[in-house]
Amino acid sequence: MFEIFTWLADLLVFELMGLTPASKLGDALHFFVEDSAKILLLLVVMIYAIGWLRAGLDLERVRNRLARRSRGTGYLLAALFGAITPFCSCSSIPLFLGFTYARIPLGITMAFLITSPIINEVAVVVLWGLLGWQFTLVYIAVGLLAGIGGGWLMDALRGERWLTPLAQEMAGSAPAPCCATSCAAPAQPAATKPNWRQRHQFARSETSEIVRRVWYWVLIGVALGAGLHGYVPTDFFQQHFGSEQWWSVPAAVAMGSALYANVTGIIPVMESLLLKGLPVGTTLALCMSTVAVSIPEFVMLKQVLQWRLLGLLLGYVLVAFTLVGWLLNAIGHLIL
Repeated sequence: MFEIFTWLADLLVFELMGLTPASKLGDALHFFVEDSAKILLLLVVMIYAIGWLRAGLDLERVRNRLARRSRGTGYLLAALFGAITPFCSCSSIPLFLGFTYARIPLGITMAFLITSPIINEVAVVVLWGLLGWQFTLVYIAVGLLAGIGGGWLMDALRGERWLTPLAQEMAGSAPAPCCATSCAAPAQPAATKPNWRQRHQFARSETSEIVRRVWYWVLIGVALGAGLHGYVPTDFFQQHFGSEQWWSVPAAVAMGSALYANVTGIIPVMESLLLKGLPVGTTLALCMSTVAVSIPEFVMLKQVLQWRLLGLLLGYVLVAFTLVGWLLNAIGHLIL
């Protein structure tokens, strides 16, 4: 299916530019051209298809219903809602604030906040095309479980105690959401099902908006991956960060938390690291900590979370990704 991209890269890099596959520059440029073309085409085609399917989904209604579910169901729905909304860690903050001020339980809002930057349709499409369905399903499962586990932990520790006074005041003045066990949901007017033309317009608009926001992340990520692919010795990561090095996973998590990247841009780096021999668990831990933790995100969260709650959130994410990394390193041969 993707042979056309290999042919295009061969034509441009080896024939027109005169480079050889044995040269580091030629190898890196070939990787860049092939993966850039592949990812950008996948984005346009698959995001349009997903947008067409999503045209009839009322995301606001999904959000409003989160507060009326049991906690366990709420964690799952919030994590799924985070997975289908194309937000990075910073752009998900305004919706998180809205959840908090609407008195939706903190654990449910945290499940959304943790999952949203890790999983989205762009990441799923690109992962599926580059690394296969097995790795994609593992990635989705890890992201959802991280969100659900984080939500449960926040509620178990009664994390709402550590909201800022402003957040507590806003939440206290907001009308409490209707509880499914005590009252019926207010009647909602039936939504008009979009026709084919409206679905096309929505899908085209969403495709244009998403591609416009992520194309440069794709090129940056592929460029970094190409540099690793062409210039880093094949056995470097295996020797220094192999699965037998227990400290490699926490080191990767610490490194990733100091960086910040969009999930779309980090996936080509994941591919290159795996091709270079970095264990799957270490790779996943590095990349998930990169997209889930960022200084801008925590600065914005300081509006509603006290330092104790911010530290708890950060500690949970880092510990969770470390444990996942160790587990996947132990069973990685079953995935790739």
